[in-house]
Amino acid sequence: MTDVSPANGDSPKEAAPPPLDESRFWAMIERAWKKVGGAIKARGRLIEDEFTEEDLVCVLDAMDNFIPALRGQMYVLSPEELLAFDRILERKLSDLDRPDLYERVDGTDEGFLAVRGFIVASGQACYDAVRANPYLAVPELECEELPFMVRKLYERQFGKMPRSEISRESRRNPEHWPPVG
Repeated sequence: MTDVSPANGDSPKEAAPPPLDESRFWAMIERAWKKVGGAIKARGRLIEDEFTEEDLVCVLDAMDNFIPALRGQMYVLSPEELLAFDRILERKLSDLDRPDLYERVDGTDEGFLAVRGFIVASGQACYDAVRANPYLAVPELECEELPFMVRKLYERQFGKMPRSEISRESRRNPEHWPPVG
């Protein structure tokens, strides 16, 4: 067996990526945004309550390319990493599943899930701001694909995804909604 180290003149082994934790989750989302131009100023105005029609168009145009850019990062993840990404995503969607945000969105359960998908897809700053003040959410901005994208990819690559105790569906967070009968 050959030792691959700087001491014998070969290049060092590539370091293993860090475990897929919340920090890496948000970094992957930001990396996808950077790949498509970022829409950084427009996304920043989301949480400043100064969002314009021009910002709306900018973010929606970028979102069309954001999902493929994020998905591209996921193809190299192990089953454990992909599952960890999905569990973090699921928790973020569930944490936004609240009556005050639902009222702000004023839509259907499916539309509410898509709005929550957009909030998470917009990055940590937007997610944190909307959690603190749901009236910063822009009801017209939706990302229908994100909530189930990871599950579909996992099942295509590795088979059935292990069941979770958390629901990403609308009005299912038991901390905020009465149990569904």
